[in-house]
Amino acid sequence: MNGARGEARVRLAGEERTLCLTLGALAEIETALGVEGLGGLADRMRRLSARDLTAVLTALLRGGGETALAGDLVVAIDPREAAEAVAMAFTAAAE
Repeated sequence: MNGARGEARVRLAGEERTLCLTLGALAEIETALGVEGLGGLADRMRRLSARDLTAVLTALLRGGGETALAGDLVVAIDPREAAEAVAMAFTAAAE
């Protein structure tokens, strides 16, 4: 894990995974949520649907190099686990 890069290690689907809010992940999230800029993103993140949460988690997994899981999120991921992982990734990026 590279803390300077803003990576977060989380447990998803029974395994340790790396999430990272890269510039590419941020652009993917903005597109998926239909927002522009960090202000719009911050507002939108307060009211995520399950589909939105999946899109955000997918982008963060890709940013962390976890492309195999990002491409197949049909695995059993608990919604609470997913939300906590997203929050950890955004916190790591802010530090």
